Amino acid sequence: MRFIPHTDGDIARMLEALGVARVEDLFPTVPAALRARAGLDLPSGLGEREVFERLSELAALNDVQASFLGAGCYRHFVPAAVSLVMGRSEFATSYTPYQPEVSQGTLQATFEFQTYVARLTGLDVANASMYDGASAFAEALLMALRVVKNRSRLLVSAGLHPEYLEVARTYLCGYGRGEIVEVPLAADGRTDLRALEALLGDDVAAVAIGYPNFFGVIEDVAGASRLAKRVGALSISVTAEALALALLRTPAACGVDIAVAEGQSFGLAPSFGGPGLGLFATRAAHVRQMPGRLVGETVDEEGRRGYVLTLATREQHIRREKATSNICSNQGLAALCATVFLGLAGRRGLRELAIENTRAAHRVAERLRREAGVELAFSAPFFNEFTVEVRDCEATFARAVAGGVVPGLRVASLLPERREHRDRLLVAVTECSSGAEVDMLVQRLSARAAA
Repeated sequence: MRFIPHTDGDIARMLEALGVARVEDLFPTVPAALRARAGLDLPSGLGEREVFERLSELAALNDVQASFLGAGCYRHFVPAAVSLVMGRSEFATSYTPYQPEVSQGTLQATFEFQTYVARLTGLDVANASMYDGASAFAEALLMALRVVKNRSRLLVSAGLHPEYLEVARTYLCGYGRGEIVEVPLAADGRTDLRALEALLGDDVAAVAIGYPNFFGVIEDVAGASRLAKRVGALSISVTAEALALALLRTPAACGVDIAVAEGQSFGLAPSFGGPGLGLFATRAAHVRQMPGRLVGETVDEEGRRGYVLTLATREQHIRREKATSNICSNQGLAALCATVFLGLAGRRGLRELAIENTRAAHRVAERLRREAGVELAFSAPFFNEFTVEVRDCEATFARAVAGGVVPGLRVASLLPERREHRDRLLVAVTECSSGAEVDMLVQRLSARAAA
C-alpha cells in the first residue's frame, strides 16, 4: 500500500478551516522545549533494493550468537502453521467483530482463545485478550477496586515484574483511589507471607503475587490466597511466562480470583519486545466487572451455533473513568497466534514442552554451579528462569556480550535502588537454548573467564 501524503495545498486549506496559521499552532499545550526536540532527522528515501541492502548491512553487524534473556519475553519455537493461519486475509484484515453476521470466523477463533485461557487458569471465564501482561495486571487491580468496594489498599509482592508495577502505578494515578503497598520477599525468593499477614486489614481490596515471580521463583500462591480471603480481599496471580501454567497447579486450584499473564510464549516471537498478549481470567461471580471483551456462544433462530460479543457494548469504551475498561481493541492477531499455537500443541504437548523447559533450566543451573562457580540467589523452586549471583556482574555481563552471549538480564538494570540485586543475573532457558549455547554461557560466566 502506497502512502500519499497531504500536499502543501491540502495542508493550507485545512489550516484555514481550523483558523490557525501553522501546524505547530495545533500543539500549544506541548511545552516548547519538547517541541523543539521533536523533529526527526531522517535521510532521504531509498528504493526497495537500496533499503534491502542497507538492512542486510545492519543485520550483519549482529555478532551475539546466544541469548538467555527472559524477564517476560521468551524465545520459544513457533511452528510455521502459526504465521500461515495468521496471514490469511480473513484474519489479517478483519475488523472488530461488532457485527456477528459477518464475523463468525473471527468470533469463533476468539471464543476458542478464551476457552484455552480458561483451561490454563482453571477459572470460569476469560476475556478476548488485553494488550500485554502488564496492562492486564493493572486492569486486574482496577477490577478488584470495583468488586471490593470502599477499600483502597492493594498489597502486591515485591517479586512482581518491576515494569508491571510501574504500569500499574501509572494506571492508578488517574483512577482516584487505590494505593499499592509492596510486600517484601523472604530469603528464599518467595513472598514473605508473615509480612503479608501483618499488612492485611479490612481496607485491603486485593493481594497480587507472581506465579512464577520476576526472579523465576514459584510462589506459594495458595497460602497468599488463604490470607487474602480472611479479610475479604481478592487474590490475583500474575504470570510473565504463561508456559508455566501448563505444569503448575492452576491459579483457580490455588484459590485465585483473578489470573493474568503474558501470553507471548504462545506463538509470538520476541520481536524486540512486542507485541505482547495479555491473558485475563476470573470467576463467574465477577464477570460483569471484567475488563475487555467477551465472546459468547449462542444459537440463531434456526438453532445453529453462533458466536457474539457478550456483556460489552461499543459505547462502553468511551465512558472514560466510568467504563469497566478503556481498552477497546483486543489483540486480535496476537490472540489468534496463541490459539493456533495452543491448538497445535494440545494439552499433552504443552505439558511436555513445559517439562522440557524446566528440566533444561535445572540442568543449566546445575552446570553453572558445578563448572562456573555461579550459585543460585534463591533456594525456592523455579520453572525455566532463575536468578544467580555473579561476582562483578556488570563487568562479567559486558565480557559475555563481547564474547557472543547475552547471559541473561542484569537485575540491577530494572531495580537499581535495590543494592542486594547489584550482582545478580536473571537467566532464562527454553527449548531453543541449544547445547552449544549453554556451553558458551557456562564458559563466559566461569570465574576462569575473568582471569
